[in-house]
Amino acid sequence: MKNLLLILLLWLPISIFAEVSIDKNNCTITKDGKTFHQYGNVQIVESFPDIKVKIVESFPDIKVTIVDSFADECGKVKVVESFSTLKVQLVESFPDITVKIVESFPGIKDLNR
Repeated sequence: MKNLLLILLLWLPISIFAEVSIDKNNCTITKDGKTFHQYGNVQIVESFPDIKVKIVESFPDIKVTIVDSFADECGKVKVVESFSTLKVQLVESFPDITVKIVESFPGIKDLNR
């Protein structure tokens, strides 16, 4: 019983804090070895997401504009029901990235400022 508890305690931090990196130059996010563009058709799901996102008002990792067509630039997304390039789950805690919804100037924040 103690061995099982020890294994669970060692495994839990690894599964909660998965490796996530953001590439500003290519407008991509890499999670668990898979790279996703931060633009295009996005499907909001309840389970099995590609990335977990928290909507914030300040200090976002990326600013996003929701568009009706031509989501072909960094930070521009079109919400779809199927045929998505990225599946997103909206969460309140333990997000992979934080997002702010904006009307203009979408994109990944400058990490040097």
